Parts: sequence; structure tokens; C-alpha cells
Amino acid sequence: MNIQIYMLKRNFDVQKAERFFKERRIPFQMVDLKKHPLGKREIQLFAGADPKRLLDADNPRVKEHPALYTNDSDRIVEYIQASPELIRLPIIRNGNRFTIGADEKVWKSWSESP
Repeated sequence: MNIQIYMLKRNFDVQKAERFFKERRIPFQMVDLKKHPLGKREIQLFAGADPKRLLDADNPRVKEHPALYTNDSDRIVEYIQASPELIRLPIIRNGNRFTIGADEKVWKSWSESP
């Protein structure tokens, strides 16, 4: 397993992910999006056909941002590249598989599969 945890700052969901992998002694790498912002291809990988699914619609700052109200995928990708705080975090990546936000069921399936 090659776990990467994409984060901006330590919040409850990031701490939950760290604790999950530490308790199971699964090595992981923290990727600070302030130092290493997501590239266009990574955003497209995580977002699939709909980059809006990366946006944290519960965050008041995101509710005020035009990214939430546009349907132009390229524009949303540009907004995310310029302002990574718009993303719902953490993004947990295991090779080509990933989760957006805290999803312990999926993480558990990764740790149980060979």
C-alpha cells in the first residue's frame, strides 16, 4: 500500500485519517497542499467528470466563491488550483484509488485486501 494524505491544515477529518492509519501501522505520506498544490491532471483524476465533487460545499468560504455556482469544468479546475482551500479534505490516495473526505469503510477495505 502506498498511502498519501492530501491536506492543508490539521482538521478533524485529517486527524481521523492519520489516527486510522497509525493504529493499523500502515505507513503514509502527508502532502501539504500549500507547499505542493494539486496539478491539473491530479485534479482531473480526483474529480473525474465532475470537478464540483471536490468542492467543500459545507464550508462558508466555498459558499461565497463563484466555483460553487459555475458549471464550467475548466473554470472550476482553475479555481481549485488557485485556491486549494476550496477542496473537501482530506483526499486519501492509494495508488489509483482514492477517497475524498473521511471514509473509513473504504480505508478498511484497502487495509484488508492483499
